[in-house]
Amino acid sequence: MPENLPIKSESEIREWISANVPQDDFRDQKLLLIIPDATRTAPLPLLFRSLHDHLADVTSDFDLIVALGTHPAMSEEAICQLVGISIEERKSRYAEVGLFNHEWDNPDALWELGTLSEEETAEITSGVLTLEVPVEVNARIKDYDRLMIVGPVFPHEVVGFSGGNKYFFPGISGAKLLNFFHWLGALITNVGIIGVKGTPVRKVVDRSAAMIKKEKRCLAFVVNGKAEIYDLFFGTPEEAWEQAADLSARVHIERKPKAFQTVLSCSPEMYDELWTAGKCMYKLEPVVADGGELIIYAPHLDEISIAHGEWIHKIGYHCRDYFTQQWEQFKHVPWGVLAHSTHVRGGGTFENGVEKCRVKVTLASKVPREVCESINLGYRDPATIDPADYANREDEGILLVPKAGEMLYRLEGE
Repeated sequence: MPENLPIKSESEIREWISANVPQDDFRDQKLLLIIPDATRTAPLPLLFRSLHDHLADVTSDFDLIVALGTHPAMSEEAICQLVGISIEERKSRYAEVGLFNHEWDNPDALWELGTLSEEETAEITSGVLTLEVPVEVNARIKDYDRLMIVGPVFPHEVVGFSGGNKYFFPGISGAKLLNFFHWLGALITNVGIIGVKGTPVRKVVDRSAAMIKKEKRCLAFVVNGKAEIYDLFFGTPEEAWEQAADLSARVHIERKPKAFQTVLSCSPEMYDELWTAGKCMYKLEPVVADGGELIIYAPHLDEISIAHGEWIHKIGYHCRDYFTQQWEQFKHVPWGVLAHSTHVRGGGTFENGVEKCRVKVTLASKVPREVCESINLGYRDPATIDPADYANREDEGILLVPKAGEMLYRLEGE
């Protein structure tokens, strides 16, 4: 079982920030906060207000950008809600705060920092991928003296643990590097990388971040499912992430003695498309038995992906080998989309033209049966599912996860 650690109170968090985030380091500096969007559990209103109270009067600029990666842009109203700013406060207390979205698909909004050479990618990935990759980041950072990441750390399917420099790449990066290292993670596989600290993908991210010649700091933190903070860490992105990932490994990994034939993985409403709700599979795949079924229960969800749906509807969801064994047919597809596809579908084989996936993945949502079947997923009418029917049945090989997507489940000894 994960450790049951004490929770920091609001006053303790404010005091911690005052004591650990030096005002003099930011005096007369143009500061840009880099924060997650609404698909991450985080007490952003508390942290934003605390940092603003602590730093806004000493900085010359105090702005923020949402590290969307390739997620849909947020309206200003939604960003205000994300950080706890009312309409009245936006017009008064926070009128000078710039609120920006990342624009991953706008070439004019990107700044090419350099490239990772073929030699570098071969060395970092141990030969798994050998390519020259441009490193692009949101050009807005040019206007600032200091960049501060403010984000949680969880086990992550692509990079091992989220947070730290991941808020630059893919948070505010261009698609070329994003596609490269997401496919690298898919080749290693979700089960092989999730909840592991020293991954090749993390090395790619950190190597790329080193190209950003700005003063970089990170306020990393670890939370429970209610967005309550266990602890915070401040320093360089590498330092803060290292400590937060160690704590995340203690509190975000649930170990089970045996695999389950049926897993009901309930998606929280913050995942409003399968592009993010796929985390309900990623975090549970290691404890689904061979031939078992994982059900993504998301009665609120009606979208596969706003940004990438066209590609997903063309290629569907398949195991890694389905793509690698037919590479000429699929190599033109954005590699980030291929990675998402394999992560949702899980492990499997493709031999003699036959795909055999290790588990059945079923979507219980507003997405119609014909759409699910066309993209190689099972279908269940969510109205036929009562999560209470799955509760307290682990001895029968049935697991209920009421809020899936952030806690990682693994088997004991793995």
